[in-house]
Amino acid sequence: MNRHMRTILSLALVVVIFGVLGASPARATATATAGEAPGLTMAHQATKALPPWNTTDHSKHAALKQEFKSGQDITNACLSCHSEAATQFHQTIHWTWQASAHGEEAKYGKAAQSLNNFCISANMKQDTSCLSCHPGWGTSLESGINCLNCHSRKKVNWDEAVEDLAAFSEAGDEDSLEIAAEIRAELQAAAQDIGRPQRQNCGGCHFIGGGGDGVKHGDLDTSLIKPTKALDVHMGVDGQNFDCTRCHTTTQHNIAGRVYTRPAATDRKSLIEDDLTAKITCESCHSATPHEEGSKANDHTDRVACQTCHIPEMARELPTKMTWDWSQAGELKDGKPFYTKDEFGKKDYMSIKGRFTWAKNIQPEYFWYNGTIKSVTAKDMIDPGRTVALSWPEGGSQDANSRIAPFKVHRARQPYDKVHKTLLVPMLSGGTEGYWKTLDWQRALAAGQAANGLPYSGEFDFVDTTYVFPTTHMVAPKDQTLACNECHTRDDGRLKDVAGVYMPGRDRAGLLDTLGWVAVAASLFGVFCHGLGRVVTNGKREES
Repeated sequence: MNRHMRTILSLALVVVIFGVLGASPARATATATAGEAPGLTMAHQATKALPPWNTTDHSKHAALKQEFKSGQDITNACLSCHSEAATQFHQTIHWTWQASAHGEEAKYGKAAQSLNNFCISANMKQDTSCLSCHPGWGTSLESGINCLNCHSRKKVNWDEAVEDLAAFSEAGDEDSLEIAAEIRAELQAAAQDIGRPQRQNCGGCHFIGGGGDGVKHGDLDTSLIKPTKALDVHMGVDGQNFDCTRCHTTTQHNIAGRVYTRPAATDRKSLIEDDLTAKITCESCHSATPHEEGSKANDHTDRVACQTCHIPEMARELPTKMTWDWSQAGELKDGKPFYTKDEFGKKDYMSIKGRFTWAKNIQPEYFWYNGTIKSVTAKDMIDPGRTVALSWPEGGSQDANSRIAPFKVHRARQPYDKVHKTLLVPMLSGGTEGYWKTLDWQRALAAGQAANGLPYSGEFDFVDTTYVFPTTHMVAPKDQTLACNECHTRDDGRLKDVAGVYMPGRDRAGLLDTLGWVAVAASLFGVFCHGLGRVVTNGKREES
Protein backbone atom coordinates (compact mmCIF):
# COMPACT_ATOMS: atom_id res chain seq x y z
CA MET A 1 0.00 0.00 0.00
CA ASN A 2 2.74 2.37 0.90
CA ARG A 3 4.40 1.72 -2.45
CA HIS A 4 1.15 2.39 -4.30
CA MET A 5 0.52 5.59 -2.40
CA ARG A 6 4.06 6.75 -3.11
CA THR A 7 3.40 6.19 -6.81
CA ILE A 8 0.28 8.34 -6.72
CA LEU A 9 1.95 11.07 -4.66
CA SER A 10 4.95 11.09 -6.96
CA LEU A 11 2.71 11.61 -9.98
CA ALA A 12 0.88 14.43 -8.23
CA LEU A 13 4.18 16.01 -7.25
CA VAL A 14 5.40 15.90 -10.84
CA VAL A 15 2.23 17.66 -11.94
CA VAL A 16 2.68 20.35 -9.29
CA ILE A 17 6.35 20.87 -10.12
CA PHE A 18 5.67 21.21 -13.82
CA GLY A 19 2.77 23.56 -13.11
CA VAL A 20 4.97 25.79 -10.99
CA LEU A 21 7.78 25.77 -13.50
CA GLY A 22 5.40 26.54 -16.31
CA ALA A 23 4.04 29.52 -14.43
CA SER A 24 7.32 30.79 -13.05
CA PRO A 25 8.83 33.87 -14.70
CA ALA A 26 11.71 33.48 -17.07
CA ARG A 27 14.14 36.28 -17.70
CA ALA A 28 12.92 38.79 -20.21
CA THR A 29 16.05 38.39 -22.25
CA ALA A 30 17.20 35.05 -23.56
CA THR A 31 20.88 34.42 -23.94
CA ALA A 32 21.92 32.90 -27.21
CA THR A 33 23.71 29.61 -26.79
CA ALA A 34 24.31 28.61 -30.36
CA GLY A 35 25.68 31.92 -31.62
CA GLU A 36 24.52 35.46 -31.20
CA ALA A 37 20.94 36.61 -31.23
CA PRO A 38 20.11 38.09 -34.65
CA GLY A 39 19.57 41.53 -33.12
CA LEU A 40 23.03 41.52 -31.57
CA THR A 41 24.63 40.51 -34.84
CA MET A 42 22.87 43.37 -36.57
CA ALA A 43 23.94 45.79 -33.84
CA HIS A 44 27.57 44.84 -34.37
CA GLN A 45 27.19 45.49 -38.09
CA ALA A 46 25.45 48.82 -37.58
CA THR A 47 27.92 50.11 -35.03
CA LYS A 48 31.14 48.90 -36.56
CA ALA A 49 34.10 51.19 -36.18
CA LEU A 50 33.49 54.52 -37.85
CA PRO A 51 36.03 55.94 -40.30
CA PRO A 52 38.07 58.87 -38.96
CA TRP A 53 35.83 61.90 -38.78
CA ASN A 54 38.52 64.50 -39.32
CA THR A 55 40.37 64.84 -42.61
CA THR A 56 42.62 67.62 -41.38
CA ASP A 57 44.93 68.38 -38.46
CA HIS A 58 43.56 71.61 -37.02
CA SER A 59 46.79 72.34 -35.16
CA LYS A 60 48.45 72.98 -38.53
CA HIS A 61 46.01 75.67 -39.70
CA ALA A 62 47.50 79.16 -39.68
CA ALA A 63 44.09 80.69 -38.96
CA LEU A 64 44.02 78.85 -35.63
CA LYS A 65 47.55 79.94 -34.62
CA GLN A 66 46.73 83.66 -34.44
CA GLU A 67 46.52 85.58 -31.19
CA PHE A 68 42.79 85.67 -30.58
CA LYS A 69 41.44 88.79 -28.90
CA SER A 70 37.84 87.58 -28.52
CA GLY A 71 35.61 84.58 -28.87
CA GLN A 72 34.27 85.92 -32.14
CA ASP A 73 37.83 85.91 -33.53
CA ILE A 74 37.89 82.14 -32.96
CA THR A 75 34.53 81.68 -34.67
CA ASN A 76 35.67 83.76 -37.65
CA ALA A 77 38.75 81.56 -37.95
CA CYS A 78 36.55 78.44 -38.00
CA LEU A 79 34.24 79.96 -40.61
CA SER A 80 37.17 80.81 -42.88
CA CYS A 81 37.13 77.11 -43.81
CA HIS A 82 33.68 75.91 -42.68
CA SER A 83 31.90 78.62 -44.63
CA GLU A 84 28.34 77.24 -44.34
CA ALA A 85 28.45 76.13 -40.73
CA ALA A 86 27.03 79.34 -39.24
CA THR A 87 24.10 79.42 -41.68
CA GLN A 88 23.29 75.81 -40.85
CA PHE A 89 23.62 76.20 -37.11
CA HIS A 90 21.50 79.35 -36.90
CA GLN A 91 18.56 77.28 -38.16
CA THR A 92 18.86 74.53 -35.54
CA ILE A 93 16.95 74.29 -32.27
CA HIS A 94 20.25 74.40 -30.41
CA TRP A 95 20.52 78.04 -31.52
CA THR A 96 16.90 79.17 -31.86
CA TRP A 97 15.59 77.29 -28.81
CA GLN A 98 12.22 76.94 -30.47
CA ALA A 99 10.43 74.62 -32.87
CA SER A 100 6.99 73.83 -34.20
CA ALA A 101 5.33 70.64 -33.07
CA HIS A 102 3.93 68.38 -35.79
CA GLY A 103 2.98 71.17 -38.16
CA GLU A 104 1.29 73.29 -35.50
CA GLU A 105 1.65 77.06 -35.70
CA ALA A 106 2.45 77.33 -32.00
CA LYS A 107 6.13 77.50 -31.16
CA TYR A 108 7.64 75.47 -28.36
CA GLY A 109 10.99 75.74 -26.65
CA LYS A 110 12.96 77.96 -24.29
CA ALA A 111 12.77 80.94 -26.63
CA ALA A 112 9.02 80.53 -27.02
CA GLN A 113 6.32 80.32 -24.36
CA SER A 114 6.98 76.75 -23.25
CA LEU A 115 7.36 76.14 -19.56
CA ASN A 116 8.41 73.37 -17.23
CA ASN A 117 8.30 72.75 -13.50
CA PHE A 118 11.99 73.27 -12.83
CA CYS A 119 13.10 76.86 -13.46
CA ILE A 120 9.77 77.28 -15.28
CA SER A 121 10.81 79.50 -18.23
CA ALA A 122 13.75 81.12 -19.99
CA ASN A 123 11.51 84.17 -20.49
CA MET A 124 12.25 84.54 -24.19
CA LYS A 125 15.97 84.23 -23.44
CA GLN A 126 15.86 87.13 -20.99
CA ASP A 127 16.62 84.99 -17.93
CA THR A 128 20.40 85.17 -18.01
CA SER A 129 21.05 82.01 -15.97
CA CYS A 130 19.39 79.91 -18.70
CA LEU A 131 21.66 81.42 -21.33
CA SER A 132 24.71 79.79 -19.77
CA CYS A 133 23.87 76.80 -21.99
CA HIS A 134 23.20 78.79 -25.16
CA PRO A 135 26.06 77.98 -27.58
CA GLY A 136 27.20 81.55 -28.19
CA TRP A 137 29.93 83.82 -26.88
CA GLY A 138 28.49 85.61 -23.89
CA THR A 139 24.86 85.87 -22.90
CA SER A 140 23.51 88.26 -25.52
CA LEU A 141 21.28 87.02 -28.28
CA GLU A 142 23.54 88.64 -30.83
CA SER A 143 26.68 86.88 -29.66
CA GLY A 144 28.44 84.81 -32.28
CA ILE A 145 28.42 81.03 -32.37
CA ASN A 146 30.90 79.36 -30.05
CA CYS A 147 32.15 76.47 -32.19
CA LEU A 148 34.45 75.26 -29.42
CA ASN A 149 31.51 74.56 -27.14
CA CYS A 150 30.64 71.45 -29.15
CA HIS A 151 33.85 70.64 -31.01
CA SER A 152 36.84 71.33 -28.78
CA ARG A 153 38.26 68.44 -26.79
CA LYS A 154 39.50 70.87 -24.14
CA LYS A 155 37.37 71.62 -21.10
CA VAL A 156 37.21 75.38 -20.66
CA ASN A 157 34.71 77.84 -19.19
CA TRP A 158 34.44 79.75 -22.45
CA ASP A 159 32.44 82.78 -21.30
CA GLU A 160 34.71 83.30 -18.31
CA ALA A 161 37.83 82.86 -20.46
CA VAL A 162 36.90 85.50 -23.06
CA GLU A 163 35.71 87.95 -20.37
CA ASP A 164 38.97 87.55 -18.47
CA LEU A 165 40.97 87.88 -21.70
CA ALA A 166 39.35 91.22 -22.45
CA ALA A 167 39.68 92.47 -18.87
CA PHE A 168 43.35 91.55 -18.40
CA SER A 169 44.30 92.77 -21.87
CA GLU A 170 42.77 96.18 -21.18
CA ALA A 171 44.41 96.47 -17.76
CA GLY A 172 47.77 96.96 -19.44
CA ASP A 173 50.10 96.23 -16.52
CA GLU A 174 52.73 93.54 -16.86
CA ASP A 175 51.06 90.96 -14.60
CA SER A 176 47.69 91.40 -16.30
CA LEU A 177 49.23 91.07 -19.76
CA GLU A 178 50.98 87.87 -18.65
CA ILE A 179 47.66 86.41 -17.50
CA ALA A 180 46.05 87.51 -20.76
CA ALA A 181 48.78 85.71 -22.69
CA GLU A 182 48.12 82.51 -20.71
CA ILE A 183 44.39 82.71 -21.45
CA ARG A 184 45.10 83.38 -25.12
CA ALA A 185 47.35 80.31 -25.27
CA GLU A 186 44.64 78.23 -23.61
CA LEU A 187 42.04 79.35 -26.17
CA GLN A 188 44.49 78.77 -29.00
CA ALA A 189 45.14 75.20 -27.83
CA ALA A 190 41.40 74.61 -27.56
CA ALA A 191 40.81 75.91 -31.09
CA GLN A 192 43.44 73.55 -32.47
CA ASP A 193 42.16 70.41 -30.69
CA ILE A 194 38.93 69.86 -32.65
CA GLY A 195 36.81 66.80 -33.34
CA ARG A 196 33.41 65.14 -33.25
CA PRO A 197 31.43 66.20 -30.13
CA GLN A 198 32.25 63.98 -27.16
CA ARG A 199 30.26 63.17 -24.05
CA GLN A 200 31.68 66.06 -22.07
CA ASN A 201 30.70 68.48 -24.86
CA CYS A 202 27.07 67.39 -24.92
CA GLY A 203 26.94 66.81 -21.18
CA GLY A 204 28.19 70.32 -20.46
CA CYS A 205 24.59 71.37 -20.99
CA HIS A 206 22.44 68.24 -21.04
CA PHE A 207 23.82 66.62 -17.89
CA ILE A 208 23.31 69.76 -15.80
CA GLY A 209 20.11 71.15 -17.33
CA GLY A 210 17.60 72.63 -14.91
CA GLY A 211 20.21 74.06 -12.59
CA GLY A 212 22.51 71.23 -11.61
CA ASP A 213 23.85 67.72 -12.10
CA GLY A 214 21.02 65.23 -12.69
CA VAL A 215 18.26 67.76 -12.00
CA LYS A 216 16.09 67.15 -15.04
CA HIS A 217 16.64 63.71 -16.51
CA GLY A 218 16.80 60.56 -14.47
CA ASP A 219 19.03 58.99 -17.12
CA LEU A 220 21.40 61.88 -17.85
CA ASP A 221 24.03 63.15 -15.43
CA THR A 222 27.80 63.49 -15.15
CA SER A 223 28.22 59.81 -14.31
CA LEU A 224 27.87 59.27 -18.09
CA ILE A 225 31.05 61.18 -18.91
CA LYS A 226 33.11 58.09 -18.10
CA PRO A 227 30.54 55.42 -17.31
CA THR A 228 31.16 51.74 -16.77
CA LYS A 229 29.38 49.06 -18.78
CA ALA A 230 27.40 48.27 -15.62
CA LEU A 231 25.87 51.76 -15.80
CA ASP A 232 25.34 51.91 -19.57
CA VAL A 233 26.19 49.04 -21.90
CA HIS A 234 26.51 51.36 -24.89
CA MET A 235 28.44 54.26 -23.39
CA GLY A 236 30.55 52.27 -20.93
CA VAL A 237 34.26 52.90 -21.43
CA ASP A 238 34.80 49.18 -20.76
CA GLY A 239 32.10 48.28 -23.30
CA GLN A 240 31.04 49.86 -26.61
CA ASN A 241 32.30 53.28 -25.46
CA PHE A 242 29.79 55.20 -27.61
CA ASP A 243 29.77 58.97 -27.70
CA CYS A 244 26.40 60.71 -27.86
CA THR A 245 26.70 61.27 -31.61
CA ARG A 246 26.77 57.55 -32.32
CA CYS A 247 23.00 57.51 -31.81
CA HIS A 248 22.17 61.21 -32.06
CA THR A 249 23.26 61.39 -35.68
CA THR A 250 23.67 64.75 -37.37
CA THR A 251 22.88 66.28 -40.74
CA GLN A 252 23.88 69.90 -41.37
CA HIS A 253 24.11 70.48 -37.60
CA ASN A 254 20.57 69.17 -37.03
CA ILE A 255 20.86 66.52 -34.35
CA ALA A 256 18.50 63.55 -34.23
CA GLY A 257 16.55 62.80 -31.10
CA ARG A 258 14.11 65.66 -30.64
CA VAL A 259 10.54 64.91 -29.55
CA TYR A 260 8.84 68.02 -30.92
CA THR A 261 8.99 67.45 -34.66
CA ARG A 262 7.62 63.99 -35.44
CA PRO A 263 7.16 60.71 -33.61
CA ALA A 264 10.30 58.63 -33.35
CA ALA A 265 8.50 55.31 -33.37
CA THR A 266 7.16 55.69 -36.90
CA ASP A 267 10.60 55.83 -38.45
CA ARG A 268 12.27 52.55 -37.56
CA LYS A 269 15.14 52.53 -40.02
CA SER A 270 18.23 50.42 -39.63
CA LEU A 271 21.52 52.25 -39.36
CA ILE A 272 22.78 49.82 -41.95
CA GLU A 273 20.15 51.28 -44.28
CA ASP A 274 20.59 54.93 -43.31
CA ASP A 275 23.33 56.02 -40.92
CA LEU A 276 21.95 59.56 -40.81
CA THR A 277 18.32 58.69 -40.16
CA ALA A 278 16.47 61.58 -38.55
CA LYS A 279 15.15 59.47 -35.73
CA ILE A 280 16.98 56.58 -34.14
CA THR A 281 15.34 53.85 -32.08
CA CYS A 282 16.64 50.66 -30.51
CA GLU A 283 15.47 48.82 -33.63
CA SER A 284 17.86 50.93 -35.70
CA CYS A 285 20.64 48.69 -34.43
CA HIS A 286 18.94 45.67 -32.92
CA SER A 287 15.98 45.05 -35.29
CA ALA A 288 12.43 44.26 -34.19
CA THR A 289 13.51 40.73 -33.15
CA PRO A 290 16.56 41.44 -31.00
CA HIS A 291 16.54 38.26 -28.92
CA GLU A 292 17.53 34.70 -29.64
CA GLU A 293 15.35 32.97 -32.23
CA GLY A 294 12.31 31.47 -30.54
CA SER A 295 12.56 33.74 -27.48
CA LYS A 296 9.21 34.86 -26.09
CA ALA A 297 10.74 38.29 -25.54
CA ASN A 298 10.62 38.89 -29.32
CA ASP A 299 6.82 38.79 -29.12
CA HIS A 300 6.83 41.88 -26.91
CA THR A 301 8.61 44.37 -29.16
CA ASP A 302 5.46 45.53 -30.96
CA ARG A 303 3.86 46.60 -27.67
CA VAL A 304 6.69 47.14 -25.20
CA ALA A 305 9.60 49.53 -25.70
CA CYS A 306 13.04 47.99 -25.32
CA GLN A 307 13.83 50.52 -22.59
CA THR A 308 11.02 49.17 -20.40
CA CYS A 309 12.87 45.92 -19.72
CA HIS A 310 16.42 47.12 -20.21
CA ILE A 311 16.34 50.23 -17.98
CA PRO A 312 14.90 48.86 -14.73
CA GLU A 313 15.98 51.87 -12.63
CA MET A 314 17.03 55.46 -13.23
CA ALA A 315 19.69 57.48 -11.42
CA ARG A 316 21.66 54.38 -10.52
CA GLU A 317 24.84 56.24 -9.59
CA LEU A 318 23.91 59.87 -8.88
CA PRO A 319 20.58 61.13 -7.50
CA THR A 320 18.03 62.99 -9.58
CA LYS A 321 15.55 65.66 -8.50
CA MET A 322 12.01 64.29 -8.13
CA THR A 323 10.00 67.17 -6.62
CA TRP A 324 10.25 70.95 -6.51
CA ASP A 325 7.96 73.14 -4.40
CA TRP A 326 8.21 76.82 -5.37
CA SER A 327 5.56 77.81 -2.84
CA GLN A 328 8.06 77.35 -0.01
CA ALA A 329 10.65 79.72 -1.47
CA GLY A 330 11.46 82.99 0.26
CA GLU A 331 12.30 81.85 3.79
CA LEU A 332 15.17 83.66 5.52
CA LYS A 333 17.52 82.78 8.35
CA ASP A 334 18.87 85.70 10.37
CA GLY A 335 17.40 87.93 7.68
CA LYS A 336 19.42 86.27 4.89
CA PRO A 337 18.75 83.62 2.22
CA PHE A 338 20.02 80.16 3.14
CA TYR A 339 20.08 76.54 1.98
CA THR A 340 20.14 73.04 3.49
CA LYS A 341 21.46 69.71 2.18
CA ASP A 342 20.13 66.13 2.24
CA GLU A 343 21.83 62.76 2.75
CA PHE A 344 23.19 62.87 -0.83
CA GLY A 345 24.86 66.21 -0.23
CA LYS A 346 22.28 67.81 -2.53
CA LYS A 347 20.52 71.03 -1.66
CA ASP A 348 16.99 70.20 -0.55
CA TYR A 349 16.02 73.76 0.38
CA MET A 350 17.07 77.10 -1.11
CA SER A 351 15.50 80.43 -0.25
CA ILE A 352 15.59 81.43 -3.90
CA LYS A 353 14.07 78.18 -5.23
CA GLY A 354 12.01 76.44 -2.57
CA ARG A 355 12.08 72.82 -1.39
CA PHE A 356 13.25 69.74 -3.35
CA THR A 357 13.52 65.98 -2.95
CA TRP A 358 16.21 63.82 -4.55
CA ALA A 359 16.34 60.05 -5.04
CA LYS A 360 18.47 57.22 -6.49
CA ASN A 361 17.66 53.86 -8.08
CA ILE A 362 14.17 54.99 -9.05
CA GLN A 363 11.66 52.75 -10.74
CA PRO A 364 10.31 54.59 -13.81
CA GLU A 365 6.64 55.20 -14.45
CA TYR A 366 5.13 53.64 -17.58
CA PHE A 367 2.90 55.08 -20.30
CA TRP A 368 1.87 54.36 -23.88
CA TYR A 369 4.24 56.39 -26.08
CA ASN A 370 4.42 56.89 -29.86
CA GLY A 371 7.49 59.11 -29.77
CA THR A 372 5.62 62.38 -29.31
CA ILE A 373 5.57 64.58 -26.22
CA LYS A 374 2.73 67.09 -25.98
CA SER A 375 2.90 70.11 -23.72
CA VAL A 376 1.13 73.26 -22.59
CA THR A 377 2.36 76.82 -22.96
CA ALA A 378 2.03 79.91 -20.83
CA LYS A 379 -0.95 80.91 -23.00
CA ASP A 380 -3.03 77.79 -22.31
CA MET A 381 -5.79 77.83 -19.71
CA ILE A 382 -5.55 75.28 -16.89
CA ASP A 383 -7.79 73.77 -14.24
CA PRO A 384 -6.16 74.72 -10.91
CA GLY A 385 -8.45 72.31 -9.09
CA ARG A 386 -6.43 69.35 -10.33
CA THR A 387 -2.81 68.48 -11.00
CA VAL A 388 -1.73 70.12 -14.27
CA ALA A 389 0.23 67.97 -16.75
CA LEU A 390 2.75 70.36 -18.31
CA SER A 391 3.87 67.60 -20.67
CA TRP A 392 2.66 64.11 -21.39
CA PRO A 393 3.42 61.26 -23.79
CA GLU A 394 1.12 60.75 -26.75
CA GLY A 395 -0.04 57.26 -27.64
CA GLY A 396 -2.39 54.46 -26.72
CA SER A 397 -3.06 50.77 -27.03
CA GLN A 398 -4.89 51.27 -30.34
CA ASP A 399 -1.97 53.18 -31.88
CA ALA A 400 0.24 50.77 -33.83
CA ASN A 401 3.23 53.07 -33.32
CA SER A 402 2.86 53.16 -29.55
CA ARG A 403 4.91 51.19 -27.07
CA ILE A 404 4.73 50.94 -23.28
CA ALA A 405 7.75 53.03 -22.31
CA PRO A 406 9.48 54.20 -19.09
CA PHE A 407 9.48 57.83 -17.93
CA LYS A 408 10.74 60.01 -15.15
CA VAL A 409 7.86 62.11 -13.83
CA HIS A 410 8.93 65.28 -12.04
CA ARG A 411 6.31 66.73 -9.68
CA ALA A 412 6.24 70.33 -8.61
CA ARG A 413 4.19 73.19 -7.23
CA GLN A 414 4.44 76.48 -9.13
CA PRO A 415 2.62 79.82 -9.55
CA TYR A 416 -0.48 80.42 -11.66
CA ASP A 417 -2.76 83.39 -12.35
CA LYS A 418 -5.98 83.06 -10.31
CA VAL A 419 -7.95 85.30 -12.66
CA HIS A 420 -6.70 84.26 -16.11
CA LYS A 421 -6.29 80.58 -15.11
CA THR A 422 -2.89 80.35 -16.77
CA LEU A 423 0.48 79.29 -15.46
CA LEU A 424 2.85 82.16 -14.68
CA VAL A 425 6.46 82.59 -15.77
CA PRO A 426 8.45 84.47 -13.12
CA MET A 427 11.63 86.32 -13.99
CA LEU A 428 14.31 84.61 -11.91
CA SER A 429 17.79 85.90 -12.79
CA GLY A 430 17.16 88.53 -15.49
CA GLY A 431 17.03 92.29 -14.94
CA THR A 432 16.51 93.99 -11.59
CA GLU A 433 13.16 92.38 -10.77
CA GLY A 434 14.24 88.74 -10.82
CA TYR A 435 13.05 86.63 -7.91
CA TRP A 436 16.56 85.47 -7.10
CA LYS A 437 17.46 89.10 -6.45
CA THR A 438 14.28 90.33 -4.76
CA LEU A 439 12.48 87.29 -3.28
CA ASP A 440 9.35 89.23 -4.25
CA TRP A 441 6.85 87.12 -6.19
CA GLN A 442 4.76 90.05 -7.36
CA ARG A 443 7.69 91.86 -8.95
CA ALA A 444 9.15 88.67 -10.45
CA LEU A 445 5.83 87.49 -11.91
CA ALA A 446 5.02 90.89 -13.39
CA ALA A 447 8.49 91.10 -15.00
CA GLY A 448 8.33 87.56 -16.40
CA GLN A 449 4.85 87.97 -17.88
CA ALA A 450 5.87 91.29 -19.45
CA ALA A 451 8.98 89.71 -21.00
CA ASN A 452 6.74 87.09 -22.62
CA GLY A 453 4.11 89.60 -23.74
CA LEU A 454 1.50 87.98 -21.49
CA PRO A 455 -1.07 89.56 -19.15
CA TYR A 456 -0.91 89.36 -15.35
CA SER A 457 -3.88 90.01 -13.08
CA GLY A 458 -1.78 90.57 -9.98
CA GLU A 459 -3.44 87.64 -8.20
CA PHE A 460 -1.49 84.41 -7.94
CA ASP A 461 -1.42 81.12 -6.10
CA PHE A 462 0.38 77.80 -6.53
CA VAL A 463 -0.77 74.65 -8.35
CA ASP A 464 0.56 71.08 -8.52
CA THR A 465 2.13 70.06 -11.84
CA THR A 466 3.83 67.10 -13.54
CA TYR A 467 6.46 66.98 -16.26
CA VAL A 468 7.67 63.84 -18.07
CA PHE A 469 11.03 62.80 -19.47
CA PRO A 470 11.44 59.67 -21.65
CA THR A 471 14.05 57.30 -20.23
CA THR A 472 16.49 56.02 -22.85
CA HIS A 473 20.01 56.15 -21.39
CA MET A 474 21.61 54.03 -18.66
CA VAL A 475 20.78 50.77 -20.42
CA ALA A 476 21.60 47.99 -17.95
CA PRO A 477 23.52 44.76 -18.70
CA LYS A 478 21.30 41.89 -19.80
CA ASP A 479 21.54 40.07 -16.46
CA GLN A 480 19.86 43.10 -14.80
CA THR A 481 16.86 43.33 -17.10
CA LEU A 482 13.35 42.83 -15.81
CA ALA A 483 12.00 39.38 -15.11
CA CYS A 484 8.57 38.44 -16.40
CA ASN A 485 6.97 38.48 -12.95
CA GLU A 486 7.81 42.15 -12.46
CA CYS A 487 5.06 43.01 -14.92
CA HIS A 488 2.96 39.84 -15.18
CA THR A 489 1.71 39.95 -11.62
CA ARG A 490 -1.40 41.21 -9.93
CA ASP A 491 -1.63 44.28 -7.67
CA ASP A 492 1.99 45.45 -7.43
CA GLY A 493 3.44 44.88 -10.92
CA ARG A 494 5.30 47.64 -12.72
CA LEU A 495 2.58 47.95 -15.34
CA LYS A 496 -0.36 47.85 -12.96
CA ASP A 497 -1.55 51.29 -14.11
CA VAL A 498 -1.13 50.75 -17.87
CA ALA A 499 -4.56 50.34 -19.47
CA GLY A 500 -5.73 49.04 -22.81
CA VAL A 501 -3.87 45.73 -22.89
CA TYR A 502 -4.56 42.27 -21.47
CA MET A 503 -1.61 40.93 -19.50
CA PRO A 504 -1.54 37.31 -18.31
CA GLY A 505 -0.82 37.17 -14.61
CA ARG A 506 -2.03 40.75 -14.07
CA ASP A 507 -5.54 40.72 -15.50
CA ARG A 508 -8.55 38.47 -15.02
CA ALA A 509 -10.76 37.39 -17.89
CA GLY A 510 -13.75 35.64 -16.31
CA LEU A 511 -14.63 33.02 -18.91
CA LEU A 512 -11.03 32.47 -19.99
CA ASP A 513 -9.84 32.05 -16.40
CA THR A 514 -12.68 29.59 -15.70
CA LEU A 515 -11.86 27.53 -18.77
CA GLY A 516 -8.21 27.53 -17.79
CA TRP A 517 -8.90 26.24 -14.31
CA VAL A 518 -11.27 23.63 -15.74
CA ALA A 519 -8.45 22.49 -18.03
CA VAL A 520 -6.04 22.33 -15.09
CA ALA A 521 -8.53 20.38 -12.98
CA ALA A 522 -9.24 18.01 -15.87
CA SER A 523 -5.51 17.44 -16.34
CA LEU A 524 -5.00 16.71 -12.66
CA PHE A 525 -8.01 14.39 -12.65
CA GLY A 526 -6.68 12.59 -15.72
CA VAL A 527 -3.27 12.14 -14.12
CA PHE A 528 -4.90 10.90 -10.92
CA CYS A 529 -7.04 8.38 -12.80
CA HIS A 530 -4.02 7.23 -14.77
CA GLY A 531 -2.01 6.75 -11.58
CA LEU A 532 -4.90 4.95 -9.90
CA GLY A 533 -5.24 2.67 -12.92
CA ARG A 534 -1.58 1.80 -12.72
CA VAL A 535 -1.91 0.95 -9.04
CA VAL A 536 -4.90 -1.34 -9.63
CA THR A 537 -3.28 -3.01 -12.62
CA ASN A 538 0.00 -3.59 -10.80
CA GLY A 539 -1.93 -5.07 -7.84
CA LYS A 540 -3.70 -7.64 -10.04
CA ARG A 541 -0.42 -8.61 -11.69
CA GLU A 542 1.17 -9.26 -8.31
CA GLU A 543 -1.79 -11.44 -7.19
CA SER A 544 -1.58 -13.54 -10.34
